[in-house]
Amino acid sequence: MLSLREVSAGYGDIPITRDVTLDVAEGEVVALVGRNGVGKSTLAKAIVGLLPIQSGKLMLAGADVTKAPAHVRARSGIGYVPQGREVFATLSIEDNLKLGAGVGQAGVSLDRAYQLFPFLKDRSSRPAGILSGGQQQMLAIGRILAGAPRVLILDEPSDGIQPSIVEEIGLLIARLNAETGLTALLIEQNVDLIVACARRCLIMEKGAIVNEVEPLSLEDPEVARRYLAI
Repeated sequence: MLSLREVSAGYGDIPITRDVTLDVAEGEVVALVGRNGVGKSTLAKAIVGLLPIQSGKLMLAGADVTKAPAHVRARSGIGYVPQGREVFATLSIEDNLKLGAGVGQAGVSLDRAYQLFPFLKDRSSRPAGILSGGQQQMLAIGRILAGAPRVLILDEPSDGIQPSIVEEIGLLIARLNAETGLTALLIEQNVDLIVACARRCLIMEKGAIVNEVEPLSLEDPEVARRYLAI
C-alpha cells in the first residue's frame, strides 16, 4: 500500500533522512522506532507532503505521489495524526471531526468516529479544548479515521498520554487492523503500544533504516536500550 524507495528529505538543503526504503503492505501495521532525533518525524512529514522529498520515490497503492502536494496525498488516502495531536481547540469536537473529510475518497463519516469513541458524540458541540490530552489524542485519531484513509501515519501517539489511554489506543489499532484491515505506519517508542499492534518493527538510526526486528524483541532490555531512548 505504501512504498518508499531511497527517500531522502530534510529542511532546506540539510538532509535528515537518507535513502529510506520501506514497504507497508495493505492490512499491515508497521512500527518505525528509534531514539529521539534520528529523523522519524521528518520522514512522516515527507510522506504526507509537509516536507519535500529531496530524492527517491513515494508510492501509494502503486501510484507515484512523490511530487503530489499534501492535499492531493490526503485525498488519495494518506491520513496523518501528528505528534502533539494538534486539534483545533476553539472549534467544536464535531467540526474537528469534519476536517477528516479531506482524507480519502469515501467522504467523512462522523458515525465512524463516534462508534470508535462514543464520548466524542456526547460532547460533540463543545470546544475540543475542554478535552484532556488523552481525549484529544483520541479526537485526532477519530478525525482521520472519519475520512477512511487507505494508510494511517501515526507519529508518537503515546506522547504525553497516561498509560491507560495508551493501552486503549493500542487495542483500538489492533482491533481495526483485525476487523477492517487498517494499514498503518506507527512511529513510536512505547514498547507496550508497539507490541500491542505492530507486526514488524523497522529501526531508524541517523536518518536511515538499519534493521528490522520482531516487536516482542523490544521487551528485551538490551534490545530496547540499544534502539530506544529509554
